[in-house]
Amino acid sequence: MSEAGLTTETCGPYNSHGMSGEDQAIVGAIRRQEERLARDPASLAFAQLADLYRKAGRTRDAVALCRNGLARYPHYTTARLILAKALVADGQLAPAQVELEAILEVSPEDAQSHRLAAEIQRRLGHIDEAVRHLEAAIALDSSDRESQALLSLLRAAAPGAVEATGLARVLSDDTFATVTFGALCLEQGCVEEAAQIFTRILRKNPDHREARERLEGALRARQRRKG
Repeated sequence: MSEAGLTTETCGPYNSHGMSGEDQAIVGAIRRQEERLARDPASLAFAQLADLYRKAGRTRDAVALCRNGLARYPHYTTARLILAKALVADGQLAPAQVELEAILEVSPEDAQSHRLAAEIQRRLGHIDEAVRHLEAAIALDSSDRESQALLSLLRAAAPGAVEATGLARVLSDDTFATVTFGALCLEQGCVEEAAQIFTRILRKNPDHREARERLEGALRARQRRKG
């Protein structure tokens, strides 16, 4: 993406010059890091530049730069995490998971990697694996409220969940574990209940593409509702 390619979707509202203040800051930072790397091609600055590319929506550039840099510095875990984030942003979930596994093999207490691994596993439909990574992230960072909320939501959809009460208890009946009923709940504003339904479907069939997509939609709606 060129400088002109930065949009409000990427970086917020535009100013009178046709580019938002955040756009201008990112473009300026990219330029400075590119100049720095040009002066010293062996510098570790490639990771910072790759992260700026990722934030600007230039995910392919970020991936290429990280891979090139990691060929020289294979143990630079910060760059590997940036690569994983760029791959996720580009929709390459399986390759991103490979990078995270490499990080966690040597740094099992990396909370950021566990959080991203949980997101990837969830988006792949592997709910129990997502739960495992969320549990690890929370054990490492007890102030991570978002991970705690997600973990509670995913656990509530587990068979025999002790937390299930009210409507959630009714929904624990497999009779209601259908995409159609989940979509109906979502339409009625029962976002968490919808998410639990899609999660139950995925526990039985991780390859259920529509359930995966609907779960992500429900989680986005939940986030919007929280503001």
